[in-house]
Amino acid sequence: MDAGCPRLPDSVLFEIFLYLDHADVLSVGLVCQQWRAVARDEFLWKELFYRYYRVSRDVPRHPGAVSWYDEFQRLYDTIPCVEVQALKEHNDQVLHLSFSHSGCLFASCSKDCTVKIWSNELDISLQHSSNMRPYNWSYTQFSQFNSDDSLLLVSGVFVGPHNSSSGEIAVISMENFTLLSRVRNKPYDVFGCWLNETNLISGNLHRIGRITSCSVLWLNNAFQGIESENVNVVKRLFKIQNLNASTIRTVMVADCSRYDSPDLLLDYEEQLAASSTCPVFDLGSDSEEEGAKPKAPPEPAVQELPDAGAVLAEQGLQQLFDGVMEGRRRTAMTETQLETEVAELFVRNRTKPPEPNLLPTDSKTKYLIFTTGCLTYSPHQIGIKKILPHQMTTAGPVLGEERRSDEFFDSLDHVIDIHGHIIGMGLSPDHRYLYVNSRAWPRDCVISDPMQPPPIAEEIDLHVFDLKTMKEVKRALRAHRAYTPNEECFFIFLDVSRDFVASGAEDRHGYIWDRHYNICLAKLQHDNVVNSVAFSPVEQELLLTASDDTTIKVWRSPRAVRIRQARRPRPRKLLFSWLLNQKS
Repeated sequence: MDAGCPRLPDSVLFEIFLYLDHADVLSVGLVCQQWRAVARDEFLWKELFYRYYRVSRDVPRHPGAVSWYDEFQRLYDTIPCVEVQALKEHNDQVLHLSFSHSGCLFASCSKDCTVKIWSNELDISLQHSSNMRPYNWSYTQFSQFNSDDSLLLVSGVFVGPHNSSSGEIAVISMENFTLLSRVRNKPYDVFGCWLNETNLISGNLHRIGRITSCSVLWLNNAFQGIESENVNVVKRLFKIQNLNASTIRTVMVADCSRYDSPDLLLDYEEQLAASSTCPVFDLGSDSEEEGAKPKAPPEPAVQELPDAGAVLAEQGLQQLFDGVMEGRRRTAMTETQLETEVAELFVRNRTKPPEPNLLPTDSKTKYLIFTTGCLTYSPHQIGIKKILPHQMTTAGPVLGEERRSDEFFDSLDHVIDIHGHIIGMGLSPDHRYLYVNSRAWPRDCVISDPMQPPPIAEEIDLHVFDLKTMKEVKRALRAHRAYTPNEECFFIFLDVSRDFVASGAEDRHGYIWDRHYNICLAKLQHDNVVNSVAFSPVEQELLLTASDDTTIKVWRSPRAVRIRQARRPRPRKLLFSWLLNQKS
């Protein structure tokens, strides 16, 4: 055995050895007298790995692993599961955490209506706190650093006239912590996000009927409060019709330029063979079946004859009203059903067609991703809209003057139906994979009233979608739970690192899974609901969790804890004794 061979501590090896009974040891052809000999036997460590972590044997070893021993050690020793610090500067529920891209800072939002900036040094310390109550905010709920960490987007709930609640986004400079601009954001759970270093996306909501509305997504300049009057500081990106009381929420941007060099590929044979539990379909086609082929472009006749399409829509509306008035409808229609059918007929030929090819064609392509729905107000679908290069700046037409007069709305380029209430979304660091927390509806449920969605499961399913192919990969992860009903359901933020994915839960725990093996590795204890988790972008062995118990907990891996303790200076006993003798 080489002197430099890596090894686990003897206590860990002893625990592992006890896990195998005598028959197991003989079956792998090893009778071990010395602990160091164990690290040499790859067959033993492979056998032990699959049994100890209960991984299917069809799953290959992690592509970055050198040996099965190293892989066992990685999962045993590099999971951030050791609590090293508890931050208690907030005095109400902590709702969200976000790291800067450099990992040197992180921000926290809370029901106490402050956003706090923390320095991630040897011991984490509070660097700045901004109170948003003077701006009529009720609480802060979300934050995000821009790409060069010079600005911080903070989203919160704004209390307007007659105690009406809406949303607002504030932009804070990280140079001197001054407030640069404020942008209205409706509904407040759109949250908002950065498109690039200086432009951010917000939302607005316009009511059309009792259960029909229109969501408008805006591109805003972060410096609009100090820009010249001759420079556009806001531009309409998309205008999308909402049916059945649903609205667009939780916007985020995926950068397709990172797809060609993913941190981790998840398409091994077991996942390719597994059938998807969530139907994925393009709205630009007549079929709802999942397919890998790009969408075919719309028929030229539809684009060249908008007037004829408008006539067809008008005829459809007339036929609908005639049928209702003359009693030729087979079933009686409620007011809600009538409004939905009228809205669908009206928008059918008044919508800009989807992009002919959703899949990225160049390195500048970006996707706008958001939650939406078509059956009920609870978010049960993920909408995807391609952002074209000319749309990534506030320069140019402000209110969509480039549109044809008959194109009132934008269509979605792609839709993923989750068949449940979506309560969290997060992107992998390479933006290749979208992770989605959802609480499933009962199988084969039928929604007759959009204001009465189906009951949702207590188990939270964590789905994974490949944004390069628009397919679901892996089986859904499940370990965490939630208990609030549909009307009270709130967001539980998740985060993804190179090798791990973590999420909060309502069962007073945070959870960590391995992305490659699809297994739960750790439960992190709190005294109340865990609302948010955040990995350091430069050190995945550091994880933060935020809870309703008003604390932020800092978790490090056993390996990182040992390294940090070794670096701390230790007093020399002999020198200390000599000093005492000199004083006496």
